[in-house]
Amino acid sequence: MQTIQETPDLSAYLAADEAIDHHHDLVRETAARLAAGAADSYEYARAAFEFVRDTIPHSQDSGDPRVTWRASDVLEWRTGICYAKAHALAALLRAEDIPTALCYQELGVLHGLVAVRFEGTWHRQDPRGNKPGVDARFSLDGERLAFTPDPAAGERDHPLLYAAPHPVVLDVLKAARDRPHLWRTLPTALPDHAGT
Repeated sequence: MQTIQETPDLSAYLAADEAIDHHHDLVRETAARLAAGAADSYEYARAAFEFVRDTIPHSQDSGDPRVTWRASDVLEWRTGICYAKAHALAALLRAEDIPTALCYQELGVLHGLVAVRFEGTWHRQDPRGNKPGVDARFSLDGERLAFTPDPAAGERDHPLLYAAPHPVVLDVLKAARDRPHLWRTLPTALPDHAGT
């Protein structure tokens, strides 16, 4: 899939915001711990991906009713849906100066993942968490995502790479009282931009 940067300014994909709060002590400490065992930025990116994918359960899989949206809360509470886990991974990667974008798929509901930039190219990664039928892996050589959209069913990849969580996503996460409430209000699509 051809991806399109929301902004040509790569520094936007390193920025902190209210959801990707990579200046938070817990995010910095977690990043430092993961970086200590990595030989280079590729190894660090893989370790951060596997940490988020494997040690933070997707709240739907675990039955956790709590809704997280800020990266530091995802790391502290060890729970989140796809968007929240993407925010946590983006924060860990940006904490180590790896440009990271947020991206989305329409799969009946909107699904969130990230793209990392290595060697001048964006590579999408899905830290959602594996389960029977889902086997996402960190890969810079071909995508190993949790889901593949089915165009015949109206599913699709969004080509835009966002520097910050889309407001549609963030508003729904912030407004949710719990995960059952969130499930009733999940967005199914993003507003189209010119050219997408």
